[in-house]
Amino acid sequence: MNLKDLKIIVTGGAQGMGAHFANRLLEAGAKVAVGDVNETALAALPAGIKRRKLDVSNEADVVAFVDWAHTELGGLNGLVNNAGILRDGLLVKKDKTTGAVTKMSTEQFNAVINVNLTGATLMVREVVAKMVTTEQRPGVIVNMSSIARHGNRGQSNYVSAKAALAANTTTWSREFANFGIRVGAVAPGMIETPMTAGMNQKALDAFVEKIPVGRIGKPEDIWCAVKFIIECDYFTGRTIDVDGGMGF
Repeated sequence: MNLKDLKIIVTGGAQGMGAHFANRLLEAGAKVAVGDVNETALAALPAGIKRRKLDVSNEADVVAFVDWAHTELGGLNGLVNNAGILRDGLLVKKDKTTGAVTKMSTEQFNAVINVNLTGATLMVREVVAKMVTTEQRPGVIVNMSSIARHGNRGQSNYVSAKAALAANTTTWSREFANFGIRVGAVAPGMIETPMTAGMNQKALDAFVEKIPVGRIGKPEDIWCAVKFIIECDYFTGRTIDVDGGMGF
């Protein structure tokens, strides 16, 4: 697919990697609609980008947003499924001093699942249904997974969501192939975003020591993989790790 032919949604597209993707797509000539919960960041996007508040964990919100984006863009043939949150913590933790045991709450677990997995799934469902109804061909979905899908201490909720999203990338690629819709995923490692900006320097340095290329990633590094999936018509059903060789 050619980027300039895209009519595409970017979720979580008002800041961080999502905003970078949206800007790159706009520069390439694509028609772009961004959804995000951050209305202040939405307002700061370039004028050429359509934007609207979107909570991907709210089914009614997703349905309304996709209908709106389809109208605003004059059709739909792409989705970058980028919206996500972190609520890290050990599933069970014992205080070394007091011996007190604490557990990850159901609310903490479900908050991440609701956005990172259920929300992503709702977006795929509604976008693909719109493409199928309007007989839009070809189409492409890019899901944002994570190298944490292989397992990472303190991220039971996040790992569950990102591993499931990678697995569903393969499932959906097979389900949607007859509609001319490809589905791929990118699994970033540690990337410079607002979510990582709050890390203390000691923790950040410890991460960098594990990365063979000697630095954390930039949004542009991930954009290169997103662009590849969109443009390569023979790519579907797979997840690309972009982590500087770090792994887990």
